[in-house]
Amino acid sequence: MRSEPNTRKSHYRARKAPRSLFAAAVAGLLFLHVPLLLIFLYAFTTEEASYQFPPPGYTAKWFAVAWGRQDIWDAIGLSLRVATAATALALVLGTLAAGAMSRSRFFGRESISLLIILPLALPGILTGISLRSAFHLAGIPFSIWTLVLGHATFCIVMVYNNAIARLRRMPGSWVEASMDLGADGWQTFRYVVLPNTATALLAGGMLAFALSFDEVIVTTFTAGQQSTLPIWMLGELIRPRQRPVTNVVAVFVIVVTFAPLVIAHLLARRAEGIAEPSSRNGVR
Repeated sequence: MRSEPNTRKSHYRARKAPRSLFAAAVAGLLFLHVPLLLIFLYAFTTEEASYQFPPPGYTAKWFAVAWGRQDIWDAIGLSLRVATAATALALVLGTLAAGAMSRSRFFGRESISLLIILPLALPGILTGISLRSAFHLAGIPFSIWTLVLGHATFCIVMVYNNAIARLRRMPGSWVEASMDLGADGWQTFRYVVLPNTATALLAGGMLAFALSFDEVIVTTFTAGQQSTLPIWMLGELIRPRQRPVTNVVAVFVIVVTFAPLVIAHLLARRAEGIAEPSSRNGVR
């Protein structure tokens, strides 16, 4: 019996990935991340009209230039407001939809679930065209709220997927026990459901915020004359001067979107680590 761990170790050693597969994985990671490194590199170049490799020199002046441009701050402010409002709307609607779909059994439930996640599966250009047509037919002028509604269509999916996965893992007997003890619906949600879904909702909200902050296609059809940060960056790329400023702003976008993704990933792993011991104890 004592030799069993050694046997397992030797079995895992024998099944190491071949070098060709390892090389392919490294090549794939480089293909994905080297362009990101180039963004950081060209944020410090002294050349302002083209992208030479290697750069002729290095300077940090473009960060000061970007800091002093009001159009950049206006675009960042609009993107932050839209992402915050879309995430808040997605948290409310996505959580309510997940609660209804996880605890109710009715005809057509799976079809409705498919319709909820459909905006994320459809090409963004189709969503953008349909929303623009709907706003035009309804006589709704383009504003920050058309952007919020457009972004919320796919942000809801991020919250819904996280919330329904957690709710399906939560025993329904907990809710029933809370109601039997005299708690009303709000108290049950506050003291039972919310504490057990908080990390999933937070992770879904962060993913939704990151997705909304750098969204381009749907924004193009629902923004009108407004300019969010991604739209501003696309417009700046066609200008022949001060192109490193765009890379400086891209560095900011990477930081803003990367941090929520990492935090959401850590929260998801932490939640899985907490749920696994509890499920084991339940089996015992």
